[in-house]
Amino acid sequence: MSEKTGNQLIFPRGIWALFVVCLILAIWLQMSQAPILDRPVLGDRGATNVITFGLFLVCGLTSGVWFAFFGAFDKKLRLGVPLALVGVVVVFFTLFRIDSVGGEMAPHFVWRFADASDHALAVSAVDSMGGIDLTTTNPWDFPQFLGPSRDLSVDSVVLSRDWESEPPEMMWRQPIGAGWSSFAVVNGYAVTQEQRGNIEMITCYEIETGALVWSYTIENRFESIVAGTGPRATPTVHEGIVYALTTNGLFLALDGTNGRLLWQHNLPAKYGMSPKQELATVSYGRANSPLIAGPLVIVPAGGLPHGRLVTLVAFDKKNGKKIWEGGNQQISYSSPAIATLAGVEQVLIVSEAAASGHYLESGEVLWQVPRPGRTNADPNVSQAVAVPPNRVFVSKGYGLGGALFELTAQPGGNMSVQEVWANSRVLRTKFTNVTIYDGYIYGLSDGILECVDLETGKRVWKHGRYHHGQILRSHDLLIVLSEDGEVFLVEATPERRDNVLGSFEALLGKTWNSFALYGPYLVVRNAEEAAVYRLPLVN
Repeated sequence: MSEKTGNQLIFPRGIWALFVVCLILAIWLQMSQAPILDRPVLGDRGATNVITFGLFLVCGLTSGVWFAFFGAFDKKLRLGVPLALVGVVVVFFTLFRIDSVGGEMAPHFVWRFADASDHALAVSAVDSMGGIDLTTTNPWDFPQFLGPSRDLSVDSVVLSRDWESEPPEMMWRQPIGAGWSSFAVVNGYAVTQEQRGNIEMITCYEIETGALVWSYTIENRFESIVAGTGPRATPTVHEGIVYALTTNGLFLALDGTNGRLLWQHNLPAKYGMSPKQELATVSYGRANSPLIAGPLVIVPAGGLPHGRLVTLVAFDKKNGKKIWEGGNQQISYSSPAIATLAGVEQVLIVSEAAASGHYLESGEVLWQVPRPGRTNADPNVSQAVAVPPNRVFVSKGYGLGGALFELTAQPGGNMSVQEVWANSRVLRTKFTNVTIYDGYIYGLSDGILECVDLETGKRVWKHGRYHHGQILRSHDLLIVLSEDGEVFLVEATPERRDNVLGSFEALLGKTWNSFALYGPYLVVRNAEEAAVYRLPLVN
């Protein structure tokens, strides 16, 4: 090195400076999201991990450049080792490909020439000629996304707290088409949406046996390395009709007896979007579950970013006739909910960049508050949750966290909105939802179960890493389904955080799907398999 010119001396020093800076930044980013600090610099563990990987990659490349061109080693070794490493990488990516990523952006590799598992499943439509009964209801029914009241709670049964002496019993477990939809369960039948090859399907299963009793098929395939393959909305079953929204915006009403089409609307076409524009706008596929409100069925509408935008559209639930449109916000992946707040019955929705309430009768905007986000980047996914008599809770991942707002009726019919509290460090729910019980909010915050005081927004405890799974509450018990497919029974109490009562492995593979509880039957699925387990009840 002493015989090299001054410029040649500066170059390796620059390499090492870049190496040191990238290494320090990578360590700092990872330390920022360690449990002791729990404050990801970028607000999201997935984004933090991607940037960290990039920094470590730069560290590796700078080390390789130094080794190959400036290291005090034999020339053959200096060139041979980097070439060998490059060869290994080329061979690896020739043989394997990234099939998907986890909630924290960890890649999942599969054999490059292997077909996706959903291609192996039959795709022909199945018609229940004898007909099944989805008009009869009972107290166990779980007819829509997030439960009977769309609030992540089921109180029709009392679960046993003892899974050791009476463990959950598997009724059936079988392959299913890809997708992140959940089940709607009515009168012993479970309806969901799935992808099988190039066909998107709405399917109905017998809950006790897993037998497929009918299916409706649409020629459409949605796939994304980040978002995954297949549909992500959950059907709604009401008065014998199944309402479903496909990934590309086809809104369907099916006869629940046999799955035959009653009416349909192509929402992107209705609001002036080509398939290409729809994909660019709602790049993770439509995930909005239809809401029944009296004679109406309500879904987010959408539109062109610089054209006509409609937040919500309501149709007559019987004949599909449009009744009203409301709002001018771009849609996101949240679903509408109904509530009576400050004395007014209204529809709650979180759109791309705002949370709002709409008159049920007309769709007119009652109130609106900013909730920053981009539907194709850092989207709003979690529900707006009513907190009667006059408050609304909202939450989001990507560093935004939770917030509570208070509504006050104003002369003329509108409402004013006041922030009660906002805390970016709690309830970063990303694509999960929360449940509120006895003055406390429970949810998965960046994959860790958290209890937060509803009145103050202060964290009470945070414990147990379940990654980006889902939860459901029954009285004072939480059922937690982890991203790895394991089910946990957890006490919903602010008194202590280490409150896991039992667990069992329910599914294999990445599990982002929410789930249903129909009486004692826990109905779960992911993108590869579905299962039903009988949970012990208190007699």
